[in-house]
Amino acid sequence: MNEARLNVTWNGQNGDLADLVPADATDAEVLAWATEAVRSGAVGGVAPDARVDLTGFVVDRFPATADLPFPRLFVRPKTPFGAA
Repeated sequence: MNEARLNVTWNGQNGDLADLVPADATDAEVLAWATEAVRSGAVGGVAPDARVDLTGFVVDRFPATADLPFPRLFVRPKTPFGAA
């Protein structure tokens, strides 16, 4: 299976889910997993939050490298770069 490391940014905190996830998952699946992981406290470095709402968050995907053997999926808020 092609697995990836899931990283989540929420409420000014950031961390990785301990378990790997399928790298070919849809954005909707990744956001659902991230939501449940934050609710349950499964993201190291991110305090559990039963009211987590990742609506409008994006999923960035990065390939594996020599230093990081798994692809990485990042869940983060939209950043309005260049917004007027």
